[in-house]
Amino acid sequence: MTDQKQDQVLIFDTTLRDGEQSPGASMTHDEKVEIATLLDEMGVDIIEAGFPIASPGDFAAVSDIAKAAKQAQICGLARAAISDIDRAWEAIKHSQRPRIHTFIGTSPSHRGITGMSMDDMADHIHNMVTHARNLTDNVQWSSMDATRTEHDFLKRTVEIAIKAGATTINVPDTVGYTAPRESAELIRMLIAEVPGADEVIFATHCHNDLGMATANSLAAVEAGARQIECTINGLGERAGNTALEEVVMALKVRNDIMPYQTRIDTSRIMHASRMVASVSGFAVQYNKAIVGKNAFAHESGIHQDGMLKNAETFEIMRPEDVGLAETSLVMGKHSGRAALRSKLENLGYELGDNQLKDVFVRFKDLADRKKEVYDEDLVALMSDQTTSAGHDAIRLAEMEVRCGTTGPQTCTMVLLVEGEAQRAETTGDGPVDATFNALKEMVPHTARLALYQVHAVTEGTDAQATVSVRLEEDGKIVAGQSSDTDTVVASAKAYINALNKLMVRREKSAPEELAG
Repeated sequence: MTDQKQDQVLIFDTTLRDGEQSPGASMTHDEKVEIATLLDEMGVDIIEAGFPIASPGDFAAVSDIAKAAKQAQICGLARAAISDIDRAWEAIKHSQRPRIHTFIGTSPSHRGITGMSMDDMADHIHNMVTHARNLTDNVQWSSMDATRTEHDFLKRTVEIAIKAGATTINVPDTVGYTAPRESAELIRMLIAEVPGADEVIFATHCHNDLGMATANSLAAVEAGARQIECTINGLGERAGNTALEEVVMALKVRNDIMPYQTRIDTSRIMHASRMVASVSGFAVQYNKAIVGKNAFAHESGIHQDGMLKNAETFEIMRPEDVGLAETSLVMGKHSGRAALRSKLENLGYELGDNQLKDVFVRFKDLADRKKEVYDEDLVALMSDQTTSAGHDAIRLAEMEVRCGTTGPQTCTMVLLVEGEAQRAETTGDGPVDATFNALKEMVPHTARLALYQVHAVTEGTDAQATVSVRLEEDGKIVAGQSSDTDTVVASAKAYINALNKLMVRREKSAPEELAG
């Protein structure tokens, strides 16, 4: 049992803000609310729900998350501008525990962009934090690019922010530049040398450009930081952010040398990972720590022998600690609704009666095509359900593809576009190319196919294929994903999913440009 006297490390999840900024990872309103609900339930302390001034859609999502949250503090991001701060407050003020997070770049390169002198920036920080503090007593201030800011100026700005009323001081490694020893020394210096530092919480926000985000975050904690900013699966700009699952499990498994606790229910980590991967379209790499497909797999003969004799020989944590159930083969075409509901609950999905009814129909269809339905098949089924929800302006009615050694390959497809049936017959260099050509003919667009990726959900010739598609049009990037035992059908549905999202992005493109 964890010692209740241990220092608590707050988990600040920014999957919905920094994570969503990863190109192609944009999420819909409903997807954001669903992820936020799960984060709240699993014990995340602070959820950075978005950047309210970026667009009306972002504002609405943050506002709805703020209203729905039961335990977590809900945070809205704001640049160092009155309009940003006011907009953030309007979005989060209905939360039981609202937080305003305002920031400004303090390094020489960022000061050069703003055109501010050190004195001008110092005055501006005081004014902006004061304004935020007049709205709420829960204010976080970030010195963007702190790890490349002169130490004297960094200490000066932190002291100003504390005196103006900030209760959390974030020290971001915005470009993934620092290393563990340096990360610790920076936090230790600020706590020791800045007046009032003992009255606030210091936070660490690390990017993974050099592959050290988790190590840098843990080093900062050992130096005195008590808030880690992170994302599910490490999702984020460029190489991503500190991964929530990595820091949380590191603190749990190595509590002997890092005696800190979090509130995270680790048994829900795998469910959160799968949900974010599905919604974002960013598949988790097989060898990813904690949540990768191979994280608990053993192929070496020596490893397998050791595992059979004593699991602790090659596993430092149990699969069930992170919510990974052992794959079983009990589901099939004769399984009923109750069995399906129970299995899905074990996998982390709680469905209402209407949702279960819809999923059950799709499960039966899958079971008719497969002899055995694995847990991974059910996860793919639920992921397909999630990515399709709310995006149905374009729907696949039927398709037939002819392929073989003699080309060209052909596709005959019927789509329902806004409820109206359209038909196309096209050729292509392979069945997938022919299929995508049919979609382009019926739904004209200039989007470039930036990614097409296929992976098998399980083993065997009847395995489902999960297809990920990423489209890029005029700077807008959208991702689509779908699963089916027929790879070409999965490809068509994934492309359609992306097209539906693209249509939504087109409608929102004008206001979204405000994000800059």
